[in-house]
Amino acid sequence: MKPLEIVRSMLLSVASNKFRVILTSLGIIIGTFTIIMVVGIGKASSDAVTEQYKRLSVETITITRANNAVRVNMGRDRSISMGKSLTKDLAMAMPDSLDHVRNVGVSTSTSSPVTYGSTSQTVNVMGITESYAEITHLNTEYGDMFTDEDGTLRNKVVVLGHDVAAALFGEDGYPDCVGEKVFIKGLSFTVVGVLERVGGTGGIAAASARGNNSGGGAATPDGMVYVPYDIALKYTSGSGGSRGGVNIQMINATATTTFVALADSIKTVPAAMTEIQDYIYGIVGDYTSYSVVDAGNTLSSALETSNTMSNLLMVVAAIVLIVSGIGIMNVLMVAVKERTREIGILKSIGAARHVILLEFLLEAVFISIVGGLLGVAMSYFAPMFLTYLNVQFSPSVYGLLLGFLFSVATGVFFGYYPALKASKLKPIEALNAE
Repeated sequence: MKPLEIVRSMLLSVASNKFRVILTSLGIIIGTFTIIMVVGIGKASSDAVTEQYKRLSVETITITRANNAVRVNMGRDRSISMGKSLTKDLAMAMPDSLDHVRNVGVSTSTSSPVTYGSTSQTVNVMGITESYAEITHLNTEYGDMFTDEDGTLRNKVVVLGHDVAAALFGEDGYPDCVGEKVFIKGLSFTVVGVLERVGGTGGIAAASARGNNSGGGAATPDGMVYVPYDIALKYTSGSGGSRGGVNIQMINATATTTFVALADSIKTVPAAMTEIQDYIYGIVGDYTSYSVVDAGNTLSSALETSNTMSNLLMVVAAIVLIVSGIGIMNVLMVAVKERTREIGILKSIGAARHVILLEFLLEAVFISIVGGLLGVAMSYFAPMFLTYLNVQFSPSVYGLLLGFLFSVATGVFFGYYPALKASKLKPIEALNAE
């Protein structure tokens, strides 16, 4: 039997069962589309994390309070942290006290509505030192970043993240918002700058904001507002002091504090981390009250989380394709049953086993190829669909090939057994079948 005749016979079989083939292809289409989506979303997530951490040098070290910090409830929104802790002044003294630390920044974060006119956005309000802005590369697109002197002078000034400014003042009006007044926790703040758009998720600023469990606002610089650290401590996050040599911090129960330090060089990061841990031990008396992590580990953890989610979604897509493959097997098993006499006739006139095997296997491959191609075509419209869900998608040749090849492999794997069964039918039994 010539190859063209085999292909023609396969196409006639498909054409005679169009509706059944279409239903079988739907699973392949959805499975292929899902794999391409998973790869694209995973790639966009990884790219966003990497892009965020590009703002940090590899010498960056983050210092955060452990969750086991002891606090005594002092009322509705306030608590008291008992015991010695790392304060702003002690942290800022690190460059002078340690050999391998050249700069330190401090931030405190809490959630609060920010209001302009009748428009309000609940976002993460971060109080930061001037050095924190330098270390994390918070650059303004319009206006200027405030200084530590603004905090000392109690100037209520604020720098808005790009998305917050656009939401409050409109996409066309936010470039002119410098000098306008916004309200944070009922207090009037003057807008002195708008940050450059960063995009994505992650980074030190995001890590600081994620410590705030109250929600409110996206954990990116674009979705935050920044005020001087001393202003935040007094008006938005709380206030602190010292009694009897013991540091007592009166803080908002939802506020979190993060310190960032810069090592002299990438080679001295381990030594700097050891110095910082020993320095903190000298203050609080143990090594467990604060977590000290370098930027490389933070990036690895963020990427690992992103990859884990992508892998989980990939498993879901694989399950969809497996179910679709079972559908293909079912369709071909029915086809073998329906075409038993046809198979008997082909064998009686001399058709070899491999010809019968190839004809049914081609049918399975044809269904999976068509489904795979339609799934690839559907992925072209994915960015438009995902935009409404506020999900980032990054198309890639790898994703397209993986989805398509997976669909073809599914057809071959699940189509082989019915094809093999058809090829093993004995001519006399096939001809006598009802």
